[in-house]
Amino acid sequence: MHRRPRKESKERHEDINQTAARIVAESTGQPISKPNKNPHAVALGKLGGSKGGFARASKLSKAEQSEIGRKAAQARWHAARLTRHG
Repeated sequence: MHRRPRKESKERHEDINQTAARIVAESTGQPISKPNKNPHAVALGKLGGSKGGFARASKLSKAEQSEIGRKAAQARWHAARLTRHG
């Protein structure tokens, strides 16, 4: 199975249509336009994203939090063993 590289760059990769549009824009001297994001939607997304994990954690009991942490640790160690031993 193909594995992703450990560190991926933050930049997004273009598909073939985006690449073609960029090449045409650069060769004709036209400015490259980027899609505009709705600032209100961005603010709402950040607001909900920053609250989500904390709100979920506050509703869990200590035993549930411990179980989730235990499963996460097992998954990390299992993945580490697979990469070490092929």
